[in-house]
Amino acid sequence: MSTKPRILIADDNEANVELLEAYLGGLDVETAIAIDGQDTLDKVVSFKPDLILLDIMMPKLSGFEVCERLKGDQATSEIMILMVTALNELGDIERAVEAGTDDFLSKPVNKIELNIRIQNMLEVRTVKDENERLRKYIEKMEGR
Repeated sequence: MSTKPRILIADDNEANVELLEAYLGGLDVETAIAIDGQDTLDKVVSFKPDLILLDIMMPKLSGFEVCERLKGDQATSEIMILMVTALNELGDIERAVEAGTDDFLSKPVNKIELNIRIQNMLEVRTVKDENERLRKYIEKMEGR
């Protein structure tokens, strides 16, 4: 099993996917692609990403709906979600936050900003995992 962070790119626009993949090329991560909202939910089950780069405007289910479902399910609520979208109205940002997104990035995406946000989000995810592991370890030790 790989210890590399896993990033799922969820976007129905092939050019956007290729750009994001190119931007991630310098990071030591595994990537997978989802082409619509339902495919994103399916890939979460099979790929088990640490982070999702989630477009809002997608067929079948919007990024808002995908985010709400993932954050509302205990099994997937810890997956970090970075919404990447051309929408930049205040109402869209508020809706993304209400849906549970961890961060929000407007298109056109700046490579440096994207990579810094991804690295920060993956570090936060690791800390959450370490805290959870420590909590479980303490519970086991106390339960002896």
